[in-house]
Amino acid sequence: MFHFRDRDGIEVDLVLEASDRRVAGLEMKSAGSVAMSDFSGLRFLRDKLGPRFAMGVVLHTGRKAVPFGDKLWALPYSALWA
Repeated sequence: MFHFRDRDGIEVDLVLEASDRRVAGLEMKSAGSVAMSDFSGLRFLRDKLGPRFAMGVVLHTGRKAVPFGDKLWALPYSALWA
């Protein structure tokens, strides 16, 4: 587990790397809705890692799972226990 932040301030709260080098990124938000701007760090990571990037997720306090593009999802915190 890692935290990612580059010199330009782009960041991802939690970066997980599997033994096969695939990477997933997580952002945690305290809001009930998610905007495309909440995915900026995850999009950066996806674009830099290419096929190694497995998935990016923004966790939020809302109730719905919503796709936000290639390999990017907004998921409610409750999805962690479903």
